[in-house]
This record gives sequence, C-alpha cells and structure tokens, in this order.
Amino acid sequence: MTEPDAPATGTGTGTPPDEVEWRRLPVQMLLVGPATALLRLAPALVVLVLFGAGSGNSTQVWIAGAAVVVTVAAGVVRWRTTRYRITDERVELHSGLLIRQRRSVPRDRIRTVDLTAPLLHRIVGLSVVKVGSGQSRSDAGLDLDAVTTDEAERLRRELLARPATAAAGPATAATGSDPGGTGTAPVGVDGRDADGNGSAGGPADQEEPAGEELDRIDWSSLRYAPLTVSSLAAIGALAGAGWNLLNETGLDPRSLPGADTVAGELSTAPVWATVLVAVGALLLVMVVGSIVLFVERWWDYRLSREPDGTLRVRRGLLTKRSLSVSEQRLRGVTVSEPLLVRALGGGDQAGALAVGLAGDDADSGSGALGPPVRRAHAHTVAATATRATGPVTDGPLRAHPPRARTRRLVRAVGPALVPAAALGVFAWFDAAVWPVVVGPMVISAALVVVAVPLALDRYRALGHRLDEHYLVARHGSLLRTTTALRRDGVIGWRIRQSLFQRRAGVLTLEATTAAGGGSVQVLDLDPADAGALMAAVTPDPVAPFRVPPRVSDAGGSRTDCG
Repeated sequence: MTEPDAPATGTGTGTPPDEVEWRRLPVQMLLVGPATALLRLAPALVVLVLFGAGSGNSTQVWIAGAAVVVTVAAGVVRWRTTRYRITDERVELHSGLLIRQRRSVPRDRIRTVDLTAPLLHRIVGLSVVKVGSGQSRSDAGLDLDAVTTDEAERLRRELLARPATAAAGPATAATGSDPGGTGTAPVGVDGRDADGNGSAGGPADQEEPAGEELDRIDWSSLRYAPLTVSSLAAIGALAGAGWNLLNETGLDPRSLPGADTVAGELSTAPVWATVLVAVGALLLVMVVGSIVLFVERWWDYRLSREPDGTLRVRRGLLTKRSLSVSEQRLRGVTVSEPLLVRALGGGDQAGALAVGLAGDDADSGSGALGPPVRRAHAHTVAATATRATGPVTDGPLRAHPPRARTRRLVRAVGPALVPAAALGVFAWFDAAVWPVVVGPMVISAALVVVAVPLALDRYRALGHRLDEHYLVARHGSLLRTTTALRRDGVIGWRIRQSLFQRRAGVLTLEATTAAGGGSVQVLDLDPADAGALMAAVTPDPVAPFRVPPRVSDAGGSRTDCG
C-alpha cells in the first residue's frame, strides 16, 4: 500500500495500466465513515436508548449498541476493500466485500470534477472527489470518498487534463471558435492543448498559479434568500424532519416552558389576531431559516478562471464545495429569474450551460455560476464567463407572433372557466343549488383575474435573437429563463407541433445540444422564422429540407420554409 499523498498515476509517462499501483483511502476514513453513518442513525438510536432505559427494557439498548458495532465494522470493511488508481486512459474504483463493485470511467469522458468537503471530512482534512462523465445514468461517474484535501486538489487538475497519449494525436492541433469571437479556443498557460484539456506540457501535481477571480460574494444578495423556492422548500423539509423527530421521541411541544401561557393568550384572543400571529410566526421562521441556508450555501463564494482552462465555483460554510468545468466544454450560459426574485428584488441568477452538467437548474446549485444578484450583475457574470466583450443574455429580443399571446390566454383562462361553466350549467337546471355553487364560482372568477396578467407576462417573456456567436431564447413567467447557446454548440434540431399549435400556425423549435438539459427551446415560433433560424445556424444540413421559391402566376415569387 502506497502513501495517500504519493503520485497516483503515470500520466504523461506512458506507464502501462498494469504497472500503475492501486491506492487505498487514507486511514482517516476509519473515523469519518462510521461517524457519518452514526449521525444518520442518531434519531433512531436516541429513541431506542431513551425508551429502553426508561422502560427498563435492556433489549432496545442492546439493539442500539449492536447497531453501533455493525456500523463501525462496516466502515472498517469499506476502507479495507476500497482501492482506486488513475492510469493514462481510465479512472478505476474497486470496492465491496459481499457485493463487489468495479467502476471505471474513461478519462476522455470526464466532463466535471466536483470537490465536496462536509464538516466531518474537513475536520480530519479530507474531501470527496466526484467525477462526472456528463451522462444521466447514476452509475456513469464515480465518487472517491474520500482523499486528502491536497490530493483532491491535485486530482481536480489532473482529471480535467487530457493524457499525453490522447493529446499526441491530431486533436492537439484542433482549433475552435470561442465565445469571444477570436476564432481559436483558449490555450492554458501551463502548456495545455487547443481544446483546453491539457497535454504533456508539465506535471499535473506541480504548483498551480492563482486563477483570475471573476466574482465573489456580495452580502446584499441576502435580500433574495426568502424569495427563492429552493430555500422555502428546504425550510419545509427541515420542519417536517423536526416534527417527525418530536413524534418519535414522544415529546409534546405543549410541555415546553411558556407553551401553556401562549396557548391561553391565543385562545382568548380574536380569531383574526390568532391567525395574524400564526402567519407572522411562520413568515419569521421562513425568513430566518432561508437566510441561514443561503449563508451556508454561498459562504465564501468565488468564481474564478483557472490557468488550466476551467471555470471554478467555490462556496460553502459547513460543507465546502468546488465545481470545475472546462471552458472548452462550455456551450453557453443561462440567466434564471424566479417570479418573486424578479418582481420584488429585481434579481437574476447566472448559470453555466456545459457538457457534463445534467441540467440547468441554477437555483439548486448544479450549474449555478453564483447566487441570485442584481439583474445587471447577473448578465455581466454570464458575459464574463463566456469571455464575451458585450452582452450575451441581455439586450432586445425578437417578439413572437400575436398568435402565441392568444394561446397563452386560452391556456391560462380556459382551465379556470371550465369549472365555473360546469357549475353554471348545473345551477341552470336546478336553481336550489345556487347557494352551494356561488363560492366555487367566485373562486373561479378570482383565478381568471390572476390568470390573465400571468398569461400576458408569459407572452412578454417570449423572444429570441440570433447574433454572430449565440442563439438566445427566453420563455417562462414563474421561472423566466434566458438561454444563450453557442451556434457551434447546436448539434441538431427538433420541431414539435401539437394539434392546437397547428391550428394556431406556430411551432416549438428545439436546438439540441450536448450540454445542460439536452436542448434549448424556442416556444410558439412562426414556421418561417424557424426555417430561417435553422438555415442561419446550420445551413448545410437544413438545405435539403427547405422548399425552393415558387413563381406565382402574377410573376412574383413566394418562399415556403419548412
């Protein structure tokens, strides 16, 4: 067994795979693994011990003790049976005793390297290295849980680099078109190839120069914390877990000190006052909880451009997170505008559209380039990440035909009118039910009042633009998303047209890409505009499907675009 901080690979030396030594996880995992598992079992163990000791039943206490012993033994077995190695071509991970697992990821398929250091790992100097291959299957990548922090940083640089055996071929001479319009792909300062993925220009474990900082945390963004849906959902999940824990332990919140006094005051107060106090307390918990979660998620946030040709996002208070994405795999950027953040705070959130990120849900943190910030700053971050000299996701967009507005009004108002119409017909034949249906009909009318401005807002959000480097599309109201996809990142087209779209004379155009969710949608587009877009971005593949101009009897011509 080699030492944990010894070089793990023969990259750049042509070492045969069979001669690369297998390595084990550091011995600190004998503490972290069982401790992490015991923390997850802590509520159940506490219940067993409390109930067993209180009722004089030693069986439950013995069960809790046995669970602790089994957990520790499982941690020792996991450490003893887990080994990994990194060759010039593959990353391999072997683990398991009763059920053996053999995981292997080709190095040329590695798209992202995510470093995560939960609190227990940080205490003993460990980090989790998550290797992503850009595929949606759960077994497409692998996790090294865990290696020393220095080793994790070295592996981050090494795994995002291309082995010398792969770089020696024609691919090293390839050039691309970068977002800034220079005509060539970025070349790293440490001798990396034109793909930005690395070469044999230097050892992967040498000291890495400091990267260029593009953005850092601005605590004025705290005002957006209570307005994000993910924070509110997390508060609800924590509240549910706390309530379940109280139920399991048999604790009654009414037995807490002062609970009887508060309950007595509320029972004698008017109903409206009780409701007002309850709503105020709920809002206070949600605001405070969302701020705490925001701070934990985005503490010490930094966005930087590393010398190895990667964009790197670092953040986290209790759990440190670091996500690195090769710039060569960056196909565009997104700017997300949740309704509350947009309407009440005037904020947006920038995200990356890159090969290897399974989705573009920025608010969840999977592809986020930063927290919600001021709208202008979010567009600036998106442009800076793509090395663009001008706005990418900002600026005027081409409006979609009025038929798209009619579709949104019908789709928003129709579902609210159907129940009201059904109740009205029912009451027409039986006047005695009028008092019963008045309430639901009033609710339907209120829904219509809300649906109309929402539909108009959804139409105002629709738009697209095609410039020299990017296809830009925007849609949505509750979550408005502006996506800028590089023209050379489009790998195909998909046209969808429902029955109602055919009647309205519009269609949905999807530009398929290997990045993000797999496509960028342009909703309710005029067929002629769709044909023009496809022909402008990919003229050769689309040319056979375009209908040539037809000469009319009057001597004029007309072009039909499919």
